[in-house]
Amino acid sequence: MPHPASLFVPTRRAAILLALAAPVALVIAATFPGAWVAAPLLGAMLLLLVLGDALAAGSLNHVELIVPGDAEVGAEVQLEVEAGFIGGKRAHVEVAFDCDPRLLPGGRGHFKLTGKGSDWRGKLAFAPLRRGTGTFDRIWLRWNGPLGLGARQSMREASQELRVWPNISIVRSPALQTFLHNTQAGLIARRFRGEGSQFESLTEYQSGMDRRRIDWKASARHAHLYAKEYETERNNQIVFAFDCGQSMCEPIDGLPRIDRAVSAALATAYVALKTGDKAALFGFAARPEVMTPFVSSSQNFHRLQRAAAGIDYHAQEPNFTLAMATLTARLQRRSMIVIFSDFTDPTSAELMIESISHLLSHHFVLFVTLADAELENLSEAEPADMQNLAMAVTADSLLRQRALVKLRLRQMGADVIEAPHHLIGTRLIDAYLAIKRAGAIG
Repeated sequence: MPHPASLFVPTRRAAILLALAAPVALVIAATFPGAWVAAPLLGAMLLLLVLGDALAAGSLNHVELIVPGDAEVGAEVQLEVEAGFIGGKRAHVEVAFDCDPRLLPGGRGHFKLTGKGSDWRGKLAFAPLRRGTGTFDRIWLRWNGPLGLGARQSMREASQELRVWPNISIVRSPALQTFLHNTQAGLIARRFRGEGSQFESLTEYQSGMDRRRIDWKASARHAHLYAKEYETERNNQIVFAFDCGQSMCEPIDGLPRIDRAVSAALATAYVALKTGDKAALFGFAARPEVMTPFVSSSQNFHRLQRAAAGIDYHAQEPNFTLAMATLTARLQRRSMIVIFSDFTDPTSAELMIESISHLLSHHFVLFVTLADAELENLSEAEPADMQNLAMAVTADSLLRQRALVKLRLRQMGADVIEAPHHLIGTRLIDAYLAIKRAGAIG
């Protein structure tokens, strides 16, 4: 792509030489007053060297910013810059650009190009920080002359977009795909028989079976103990509800908590669709933001992924009362509601607990929160001084308060999962499968 005219600029090496030349010129002027004219001549010579070196760098013919169209939040992606020059000789070439802060910290990027002659290329690997569509706005190219004293610099509008999707690497993992394949092929179907709520068949009672499953009438007719086997229910409704408020937008190990939650929810939704259930997404902050229809086939999983990409970040406190009331009004039958949220103390969690208590009378609720590794580290840190001791005591107090909130949720009848961010997806899938086998949703 053709470029506008470039600017001539001095390099750092030229600035250093100028700084070194200043005291030399001052010494000459002080020692030989009649030779004061040497000082401006020295500066003029250096200026001519800078201009000559910049001219010797050649002119820019074209520059191309190559950006992939799609990426996943937190996953490494590469952008590439290709530049072509006309004539001259270059010591090295640098590129800088500005972009949406959701792509790079501070919205800035900088790296060097490599090459010989007229063709120079370079790549930058980075991991997008947040979901959404980010843009690369402008790109600057700077190339030095062979002496490294003068450089030329050019800027152009980039106008490149990168769509950042939720991270679903766990869905593509070989372990999960093998598990789902074996389930569909019937290799582990026995795991789902005998623990659901829909009657399937009778089988001979074996030692270790739950005695409550014995069919006494059938056993009396055949003079032998028979037990009932049940089939896991299908067509259950699973709602993944996301608190998009301020606490969920705080980063944990480089990514916002809400993005960790979205990845875990999409992985579990994929499993749910594969096992015959329906899934929907619900996002809320000060008011409900996103509510998708129920999806009933894994072929429509992309609809959930697209809807999850639109779940925004909000620097405000969530309104649990309004959100849960809205969700309840939209559900026509008993469903499993998976709530992703976070809290700091019982006071801030009081409205959340009250809203969840209303859901429990009609639905099965699974509450999911990410373990706060920072608080745990502060609590376990060695109290080397009074400040560390005070921080450890405060962190320990907050952890105890979190434990109290989780205990209250369990006492009300909700299931609670708390795990580190790298385990939350598998823990949620395991919990969903256990609940499904027990027939606790329908």
